[in-house]
Amino acid sequence: MGSGMFVGFETILVAYDGSPQSQHALQVALALAKMASSKVLVFSVVQVPKPAPRAELNAVLDDGREGFERSFVAIREQAKESEIELETEVAVGKPADQIICRAETFEASLIVMGRRERPVMQHWIRGSSSERVLRYARCPVMLVR
Repeated sequence: MGSGMFVGFETILVAYDGSPQSQHALQVALALAKMASSKVLVFSVVQVPKPAPRAELNAVLDDGREGFERSFVAIREQAKESEIELETEVAVGKPADQIICRAETFEASLIVMGRRERPVMQHWIRGSSSERVLRYARCPVMLVR
Protein backbone atom coordinates (compact mmCIF):
# COMPACT_ATOMS: atom_id res chain seq x y z
CA MET A 1 0.00 0.00 0.00
CA GLY A 2 1.48 3.33 -1.04
CA SER A 3 1.45 6.40 1.12
CA GLY A 4 -0.54 8.32 -1.52
CA MET A 5 -3.76 7.13 0.06
CA PHE A 6 -2.90 9.01 3.27
CA VAL A 7 -1.83 12.34 1.76
CA GLY A 8 -3.27 15.17 3.79
CA PHE A 9 -2.66 13.69 7.25
CA GLU A 10 0.35 15.87 8.00
CA THR A 11 -0.49 16.19 11.68
CA ILE A 12 -2.31 13.62 13.80
CA LEU A 13 -3.56 14.29 17.32
CA VAL A 14 -4.10 11.15 19.40
CA ALA A 15 -6.35 11.48 22.45
CA TYR A 16 -4.66 9.26 25.04
CA ASP A 17 -6.00 8.40 28.50
CA GLY A 18 -4.17 5.11 29.10
CA SER A 19 -7.27 2.95 28.54
CA PRO A 20 -7.08 -0.11 26.26
CA GLN A 21 -9.14 1.82 23.69
CA SER A 22 -6.71 4.74 23.68
CA GLN A 23 -3.76 2.33 23.49
CA HIS A 24 -5.33 0.84 20.36
CA ALA A 25 -6.03 4.31 18.95
CA LEU A 26 -2.37 5.19 19.53
CA GLN A 27 -1.18 2.12 17.61
CA VAL A 28 -3.52 2.94 14.70
CA ALA A 29 -2.29 6.56 14.68
CA LEU A 30 1.37 5.51 14.72
CA ALA A 31 0.78 3.11 11.82
CA LEU A 32 -0.93 5.88 9.84
CA ALA A 33 1.83 8.33 10.73
CA LYS A 34 4.49 5.94 9.50
CA MET A 35 2.70 5.49 6.15
CA ALA A 36 1.99 9.19 5.67
CA SER A 37 5.14 10.63 7.30
CA SER A 38 2.89 12.52 9.70
CA LYS A 39 3.80 14.40 12.85
CA VAL A 40 1.97 13.03 15.91
CA LEU A 41 0.83 14.74 19.10
CA VAL A 42 -0.14 12.36 21.91
CA PHE A 43 -2.50 14.47 23.98
CA SER A 44 -3.75 13.58 27.45
CA VAL A 45 -6.16 15.43 29.69
CA VAL A 46 -6.28 15.33 33.48
CA GLN A 47 -9.89 15.75 34.59
CA VAL A 48 -10.48 17.97 37.56
CA PRO A 49 -12.76 16.51 40.26
CA LYS A 50 -15.55 18.82 41.41
CA PRO A 51 -15.66 20.09 44.03
CA ALA A 52 -12.16 19.65 45.38
CA PRO A 53 -10.10 21.58 47.91
CA ARG A 54 -7.03 23.25 46.35
CA ALA A 55 -4.56 20.90 48.09
CA GLU A 56 -6.45 17.85 46.85
CA LEU A 57 -6.77 19.36 43.38
CA ASN A 58 -3.02 19.93 43.12
CA ALA A 59 -2.35 16.32 44.18
CA VAL A 60 -4.79 14.98 41.57
CA LEU A 61 -3.19 17.10 38.85
CA ASP A 62 0.34 16.10 39.83
CA ASP A 63 -0.59 12.39 39.97
CA GLY A 64 -2.32 12.62 36.60
CA ARG A 65 0.61 14.35 34.92
CA GLU A 66 3.13 11.90 36.43
CA GLY A 67 1.07 8.92 35.29
CA PHE A 68 0.86 10.16 31.73
CA GLU A 69 4.56 11.09 31.68
CA ARG A 70 5.45 7.50 32.68
CA SER A 71 3.36 6.20 29.77
CA PHE A 72 4.94 8.69 27.38
CA VAL A 73 8.43 7.23 27.90
CA ALA A 74 7.55 3.98 26.09
CA ILE A 75 5.46 5.82 23.50
CA ARG A 76 8.35 8.14 22.63
CA GLU A 77 10.70 5.17 22.31
CA GLN A 78 8.29 3.36 19.98
CA ALA A 79 7.94 6.47 17.81
CA LYS A 80 11.71 6.93 17.69
CA GLU A 81 12.20 3.32 16.55
CA SER A 82 9.63 3.89 13.79
CA GLU A 83 11.19 7.27 12.87
CA ILE A 84 7.96 9.13 13.64
CA GLU A 85 8.11 12.75 14.78
CA LEU A 86 6.16 12.77 18.03
CA GLU A 87 5.27 15.23 20.77
CA THR A 88 3.46 14.57 24.04
CA GLU A 89 1.39 16.97 26.07
CA VAL A 90 -0.84 16.95 29.15
CA ALA A 91 -3.65 19.48 29.67
CA VAL A 92 -6.16 19.99 32.46
CA GLY A 93 -9.92 20.26 32.03
CA LYS A 94 -12.80 18.58 30.24
CA PRO A 95 -11.33 16.06 27.78
CA ALA A 96 -13.57 16.80 24.78
CA ASP A 97 -13.14 20.58 25.05
CA GLN A 98 -9.38 20.31 25.50
CA ILE A 99 -9.04 17.89 22.55
CA ILE A 100 -11.07 20.13 20.24
CA CYS A 101 -9.12 23.24 21.24
CA ARG A 102 -5.70 21.58 20.99
CA ALA A 103 -6.53 20.03 17.61
CA GLU A 104 -7.14 23.55 16.30
CA THR A 105 -3.95 25.05 17.71
CA PHE A 106 -1.93 22.00 16.54
CA GLU A 107 -3.62 22.35 13.12
CA ALA A 108 -4.42 18.64 13.25
CA SER A 109 -5.31 16.98 9.97
CA LEU A 110 -6.85 14.08 11.90
CA ILE A 111 -7.89 13.26 15.46
CA VAL A 112 -7.63 9.60 16.48
CA MET A 113 -9.31 8.49 19.68
CA GLY A 114 -10.63 5.37 21.35
CA ARG A 115 -14.32 4.85 21.96
CA ARG A 116 -15.56 3.25 25.15
CA GLU A 117 -18.88 1.51 25.44
CA ARG A 118 -20.91 2.86 28.34
CA PRO A 119 -24.22 1.86 29.92
CA VAL A 120 -27.18 3.31 27.99
CA MET A 121 -28.47 5.47 30.87
CA GLN A 122 -25.05 6.94 31.63
CA HIS A 123 -24.55 7.59 27.91
CA TRP A 124 -27.97 9.23 27.58
CA ILE A 125 -27.47 11.51 30.59
CA ARG A 126 -23.86 12.62 30.01
CA GLY A 127 -23.10 11.88 26.38
CA SER A 128 -19.52 11.01 25.54
CA SER A 129 -16.28 12.79 24.84
CA SER A 130 -15.94 11.07 21.48
CA GLU A 131 -19.39 12.24 20.38
CA ARG A 132 -18.61 15.81 21.41
CA VAL A 133 -15.30 15.73 19.53
CA LEU A 134 -17.04 14.26 16.46
CA ARG A 135 -19.64 17.01 16.57
CA TYR A 136 -17.35 20.01 17.09
CA ALA A 137 -13.90 19.18 15.69
CA ARG A 138 -12.96 21.00 12.51
CA CYS A 139 -10.95 18.09 11.12
CA PRO A 140 -11.75 14.41 10.48
CA VAL A 141 -12.06 12.21 13.58
CA MET A 142 -11.27 8.48 13.61
CA LEU A 143 -12.83 6.48 16.44
CA VAL A 144 -11.09 3.21 17.29
CA ARG A 145 -12.66 0.39 19.33
